[in-house]
Amino acid sequence: MNPFFNISRLNGLLHALNGVRVHPILSQRSRYLSQIIDKNVETHPWESMEGLMRCSANYFPLTPISFLERAAKVFRDRTSVVYGSSVKFTWEETHNRCLKMASALSQLGISRGDVVATLAPNVPAVQELHFAVPMAGAVLCTLNTRHDSAMVSVLLRHSEAKIIFVDQQLFDVAQGALDLLADGKTKPLLILIPDPENLPPPVAAPNVHEYETLLASGRDDFAIKWPLTEFDPISVNYTSGTTSHPKGVVYNHRGAYLNAIATPYTHEMGSMPTYLWTVPMFHCNGWSLTWGVAALGGTNVCLRRVSPKDIFENISLHKVTHMSAAPTVMNMIVDSPKSDRKPLPHKVEITTGGSPPPPHIISKMEELGFSVSHIYGLTEIHGPCMSCLHQPEWESLPPDERFALKARQGVEHYFTQGIDVKDPDTMERVPDDGKTLGEIMIKGNTVMSGYLKNVKATEEVFRGGWFHTGDLAVSHPDGYIEVKDRMKDIIISGGENICSVEVERVLVSHPAVLEAAVVARPDNHWGQTPCAFVKLKEGFSLGSEDIINYCRDHLPHYMAPRTVIFEDLPTTSTGKIQKFVLREKAKALGSLCEIKREIAV
Repeated sequence: MNPFFNISRLNGLLHALNGVRVHPILSQRSRYLSQIIDKNVETHPWESMEGLMRCSANYFPLTPISFLERAAKVFRDRTSVVYGSSVKFTWEETHNRCLKMASALSQLGISRGDVVATLAPNVPAVQELHFAVPMAGAVLCTLNTRHDSAMVSVLLRHSEAKIIFVDQQLFDVAQGALDLLADGKTKPLLILIPDPENLPPPVAAPNVHEYETLLASGRDDFAIKWPLTEFDPISVNYTSGTTSHPKGVVYNHRGAYLNAIATPYTHEMGSMPTYLWTVPMFHCNGWSLTWGVAALGGTNVCLRRVSPKDIFENISLHKVTHMSAAPTVMNMIVDSPKSDRKPLPHKVEITTGGSPPPPHIISKMEELGFSVSHIYGLTEIHGPCMSCLHQPEWESLPPDERFALKARQGVEHYFTQGIDVKDPDTMERVPDDGKTLGEIMIKGNTVMSGYLKNVKATEEVFRGGWFHTGDLAVSHPDGYIEVKDRMKDIIISGGENICSVEVERVLVSHPAVLEAAVVARPDNHWGQTPCAFVKLKEGFSLGSEDIINYCRDHLPHYMAPRTVIFEDLPTTSTGKIQKFVLREKAKALGSLCEIKREIAV
């Protein structure tokens, strides 16, 4: 058992005294006791009412495992998973396969609290492991498929994973990571996931198990190891690296259950949807939809690679009703050649997040037959926690106004206790004037349990009883929130605050610009000046002055970039631009004012 997820004697003492079990991550630090036990709230006020009791008849820890149990009964003969032409399962079959894999994991020695990792794209095995691993009482850790061997080794060591499931196309990356783990005690067992769409399978290697062979060794009458409490950890998700160093975000069964219900509603899903997997399952456990699709008895259409051609083909073939995508993927769809497109069989609901979508991209997507919804979330909140809930009266507005409203982050979903825009110094909420900047802060049951083995970082983001997102935003008179920038991305030039998102929105509205990011460049006179990194659409050619003049025509002059660099933008696997990389590049350029002075001399 991973000692970091072990139940300590302190937990037992607290449980006996208060009926509360401290999350294992926090149990090693007694200073958390004052935070966990609220002195102003009675522990069990219902106990004072005669005739009431809590027992197995009326209480069971919330867990998304229950969604699969129900799907196997209610939707047993309906298709659960489709992958290419080789894989098609029903919910009854998926349930049996997950039971057998959970059994097989237990036979390998996996016990309650152990970490099981994956390094694989959106293939059926990853969907199954989202149930099989917690059914074995273990904690799932889905790793980013774009990591190199060095980063994978760091995360395996940090998470103390006992097993890693690896897609055959990523075998060399995983093997390289294991080679870097010098201490044999920390090396996890490698389970190879073959790709039936790309034969032949790889040559068998020593000390490597094969997914289907392992699954076949399990029993379908396995007794599920249900969580002891709702606060038991269900997964560890490492942040995507937009701030350079990933942190291990721990989810619990309660939060996963609630967000798996909230996200489909946010996505406007009804019963039995057909969902195309374009968002990585390793990102926030697929925005909780790895579990949520099961709750609705839907069909998971797995997609190994994301390309416009594959998206249109799968929508046409499987009659996809819903999908999710970062703005980068929507850019790909909008700019795809007509030869890659197919007519949509019906309107397809697409949810986007990760960065604010430009209004003109929303407009073009809707012209293609998609209905775009905008959500906001973070890894620390199980993914989506806000959505731009559509209001009927918006339909009567001019298109530009309507798409600008839809590009906002919106309002909280059902299971957040509160989302607000506050002054981070005074903790007072900002006025709903659409102008005053504050930090988005969140509290509720879908907030993470904490950062794995990082007490200091956990305390920092939970200060004041709220989760601090680090995102700067305004609250509009209608209560809708609009993100303006990350706190670290705000540019202060000559005493003026410049929101990089506003400049980026103008940049991507240029017909020749595909993607853009704006960061601060140091300046000895102004303090900082905007530096734009721009990727042009294929076939276009522009100079720096063209971009600068375009921005000056659409923005106050002080907000226009002083520097423009044309290049591909570094992104995470979910489409987020890695601004920490660009900030370092801009910093290395030095002061623009100083360079101009040297030229003049």
